[in-house]
Amino acid sequence: MEIGKDYIGVGCGASIINDKNELLLQKRNKSPEKGYWSIPGGKVEMFETFHEAVKREIKEEISVEIEIIDLLGICDHIISDEKSHWISPSFLCKIIKGEPKIMEPLKHIDMKWFSIEQLPENLTITTQYALEGYKTYKDKKGEKK
Repeated sequence: MEIGKDYIGVGCGASIINDKNELLLQKRNKSPEKGYWSIPGGKVEMFETFHEAVKREIKEEISVEIEIIDLLGICDHIISDEKSHWISPSFLCKIIKGEPKIMEPLKHIDMKWFSIEQLPENLTITTQYALEGYKTYKDKKGEKK
């Protein structure tokens, strides 16, 4: 039995925004959505909260510690063609310690900061949902997108 294929997987993601209004993205090197840019994240483990999971996953994937600012939304990450189904909340986060670096090169082949106004076209479904949540968050705060 495989998570996300034989039964619904539970994941989490971090929309990490820096002081320059840039979003940190990783380029996926495996399915689902191989070759697409994605916010960092991963699966929630048994008896782990979403907050614990996203902090652990970010430490494992990019070697930084984060602060969670707010929940941006929950994504129904369904890709029928790849037989993949995950439920994933995305959180707005900031780095509080460390410099991001790729820690899992088999999973991710690149990592870059992108201006919120100039993002790549090939974004994962979870990243697209997180960006919509970020726009709503900024609108509620009365801030410029």
